[in-house]
Amino acid sequence: MSESPEFSVGFIGLGNMGAPMAQRLVDWPGGLVVCDMRPDAVKPFADAGATTANSPADVAERCAVISVVVLDDDQVREVVNGLLQTAEPGTVIAVHSTISDTTAIELAAECATRGVEFVDAPISGGAPAAQRGSLAIMVGGTTTAFDTVREPFARFGSLVIHAGDVGAGTRMKLARNLLHFVAFTAAAEAQRLAEAAGLDITKLGKVVRHSDSHTGGPGAIMLRKTTSPVAADDFWFPILGHVRDLGEKDLALALDLAERLNVNLPLAQHALHDLGDGLGVGPGPIAKEQK
Repeated sequence: MSESPEFSVGFIGLGNMGAPMAQRLVDWPGGLVVCDMRPDAVKPFADAGATTANSPADVAERCAVISVVVLDDDQVREVVNGLLQTAEPGTVIAVHSTISDTTAIELAAECATRGVEFVDAPISGGAPAAQRGSLAIMVGGTTTAFDTVREPFARFGSLVIHAGDVGAGTRMKLARNLLHFVAFTAAAEAQRLAEAAGLDITKLGKVVRHSDSHTGGPGAIMLRKTTSPVAADDFWFPILGHVRDLGEKDLALALDLAERLNVNLPLAQHALHDLGDGLGVGPGPIAKEQK
């Protein structure tokens, strides 16, 4: 890796996510400037040699790149407005909070009037990944801004993706979290079925976590560049067709068990109906029989 550039990095918001992220920047060659409303959150960084700031405007006076990890859109707007009071042209403001993509676009336009770059850079992986420096960071912004933030971001993220223009980072995070929470809902269905069948659902959880650690979970099938139907002579067709056939068989068996146990599994029913089309290979024989 090339030698780190000599500019100061600012960090605003030292909560459960922000603190471990900022901790990875304490020895940043250009220096770290931190800001949080809670003195107890700032103290460990001051003790470690970071500079403390009393306000966003104070941070912007000293830093070329500023990371923001606060709660919601309103707090992000408040922080960015404070930063723009003193930010020099060329400063990059990076928001790691999950906000609306329209908020990101509005703030980027406001920053552009001052010659300031704005990137939406939401993160995935949780506090444990932040502590290990292994977050996934999805960056929406110009190529120039991405090139500027890539190296400091690499301190707390092992995967730094340029998702596209401003707003694209947030859209990618929302798509990622859609899968996350729909999967949680599916997990709840699986637990209901297992419990009704007299199984120990904590042991089921161990099996799920173990197998997902090897298979990669749902992300294992997210390899194509399009969601369009797959041509019959395409490399992916037999692979995804095999996945569909296995999935339809197992879903049908689970639904049969659920019917006998009087357990309602709406997501499983939806999955049996739509799995083949979702994979791009169309429904298989079992799904066609269910229609």
